[in-house]
Amino acid sequence: MGGGVIGAIFSDFGKALAQWHDRRFRHVVLLGLALAILLLVVMTVGFVWLLGWLIPDTPSLPIVGEVTWVGDLVTLATVFLMIFLSVFLMMPVASAFTGLFLEDVAAAVELKHYAHLPPVPRFPVYESIKDSINYFGVLIAVNLLALALVVLTAGLAFPVFYLANGYLLGREYFQMVAMRRIGEKPASALRKQYRGQIWIAGTLMALPLSVPLVNLLIPVFGVATFTHLFHRVSGSSGD
Repeated sequence: MGGGVIGAIFSDFGKALAQWHDRRFRHVVLLGLALAILLLVVMTVGFVWLLGWLIPDTPSLPIVGEVTWVGDLVTLATVFLMIFLSVFLMMPVASAFTGLFLEDVAAAVELKHYAHLPPVPRFPVYESIKDSINYFGVLIAVNLLALALVVLTAGLAFPVFYLANGYLLGREYFQMVAMRRIGEKPASALRKQYRGQIWIAGTLMALPLSVPLVNLLIPVFGVATFTHLFHRVSGSSGD
């Protein structure tokens, strides 16, 4: 495994980005973006509300008296804190969105690049959501541990954070994309055969997930990238 594999992965991602002009694909990207922003806003508002409940808006200090600006300071600090935490939060968010957008994104990619392939039955929504919830729980645990390690090691644990998330995200995205075409057991066998390449692709996807705003676009483009990766390693010829 060398530069050729890395180049092929970047080619997969380049094809995913190039499809932005596809109206069907762009619709899914914008919908995913809107839902990701909504989720982060809801989490921020909920966190601000919790802090507001725990900390009075106008606490009283000895000699100084009432401090009226504490509430505004807490709100502002919370916004910046949520931007920082989005580095860790977007990993499980990406996992949760996979099941929601998998079918539409994969279908749009295949319609453009692999139109010669027969259509596949739509994967049951409840199965996609169930799988996403399972991975969501694992990713939450991994990222809480990673956050603790990053804080305790003054940032030295970031490589472990990206490698762990890269493995989990790559495993999930590839498995779910492959299952649409070849079923669960063959998908697992193919994933194990190309585990190194899938891990690299997952890690490369995890890196921009830690960049605020950019990370909002990655879940959908990640599904598209792994759709190309699956067809490439499984021998499906595209355009």
